[in-house]
Amino acid sequence: MKKINERLTPEGKMDVLSKLEVNILLNASREKFANEFRACSLAVLNTGSTEDSAKAVLEQHPDFKIEVIQQERGIKLQVHNALEQAFVDGTMITGIKEHLFCVLRDIVFVGNEIDTNPRFDLSKTEDITNVIFHILRNAKVLQTDMKPNIAVCWGGHSINRTEYEYTKEVGYQLGLRALNVCTGCGPGAMKGPMKGANIAHAKQRINDGRYIGLTEPGIIAAESPNPIVNELVILPDIEKRLEAFVRMGHGVIIFPGGPGTAEEILYLLGILLHPENKELPFPMILTGPKSSEEYFKKIHHFIEKTLGFEAQQKYKIIIDDPSLVAREMKSMIEDVSDFRRSTSDAYYFNWIMHIDEEFQLPFEPNHENMKNLKLHKDQGIHSLAANLRRAFSGIVAGNVKEDGILAIEKYGKFEISGDEDILSPLDDLLASFVEQQRMKLPGSQYIPCYEIVK
Repeated sequence: MKKINERLTPEGKMDVLSKLEVNILLNASREKFANEFRACSLAVLNTGSTEDSAKAVLEQHPDFKIEVIQQERGIKLQVHNALEQAFVDGTMITGIKEHLFCVLRDIVFVGNEIDTNPRFDLSKTEDITNVIFHILRNAKVLQTDMKPNIAVCWGGHSINRTEYEYTKEVGYQLGLRALNVCTGCGPGAMKGPMKGANIAHAKQRINDGRYIGLTEPGIIAAESPNPIVNELVILPDIEKRLEAFVRMGHGVIIFPGGPGTAEEILYLLGILLHPENKELPFPMILTGPKSSEEYFKKIHHFIEKTLGFEAQQKYKIIIDDPSLVAREMKSMIEDVSDFRRSTSDAYYFNWIMHIDEEFQLPFEPNHENMKNLKLHKDQGIHSLAANLRRAFSGIVAGNVKEDGILAIEKYGKFEISGDEDILSPLDDLLASFVEQQRMKLPGSQYIPCYEIVK
């Protein structure tokens, strides 16, 4: 494949910077954020690839280089040996170019601000939420003049064609009802709803439709931003990414997926099960085509056996009815609007939602931490959800994240241990994911990165 060199101008993104800010960018992009900046930039240029391993993407393009160039009027980006698929007739595609500057903004500029600002103590719950607010506000995705209308869509990046077409139809029905879509920004269930909503917005003559993509450095190479995303934000880690979804979103629709989707379900359930969020309205709908009904039965059964009946009451399951999904979401978001108004909470950022530090502090999925997870029922139900979420987070890391893959190659499989009444349903659910080819891209043989130790 032909490689291309090009120098890029910001054009509306980071085009007004002081000399001090330019110097900060130059130093940070060449030093402490150099590796993340390069990896995330390569992921953006790799849009459309079928590769779902961050490690493999980096290994396939060892000659790729990106650097910040200082000029009197600010900065430019110089890319060396960039992928030809990111260009048309030698000029970089506009959306990909915009995403590159989002990488620079979030990874280097905001990342440096957070690291060097003494007012952010990332061991404190309140400060973590303030950091997320700071990142989202800096990216200009917090719209203060809009009523709640953001439907967050979660689901797998390697779903089959029937499931993908279903996500498009749900997105279409959401768009017809003037709802905007926020996803993890990648392919599959993250792309389909945006594509459907984009067509519906065009039919409704909605010219400012929003297709918001939230990702993080460890996952972006495996789930490169899809081309429909017009507002891209890269959060520092998976925990802040998940909190950003529920702080700025007004309801969540969950499509079929694998361990990453299970992690998201458990994260949201853990928050909604906390006693302080008992009265908080937050729509949660699990949906898919008729062919995916068994997938949701497995999820529903797993939640019953681990978290119980109370957790099952926090969501609805709707099978094979996209218009009903959209109608229910629209109606429940109106309830969210009423609640936010009655509590004087912001429409654009859910400040009132309580999120414990066990859902906020980054979990490092190494062998010791995975082995020491507290997978037993002798704890609050929301805490059990938090620990189950960590288990799935580790499996995601072992499947697709570079650090996780390298750790498995070096030390062997993650060991997951705990009580039998937790491990048995967990083992059954994971086995169903493998059987349904939800662990890796279809067609590739899956070698488990974990071992259930009963």
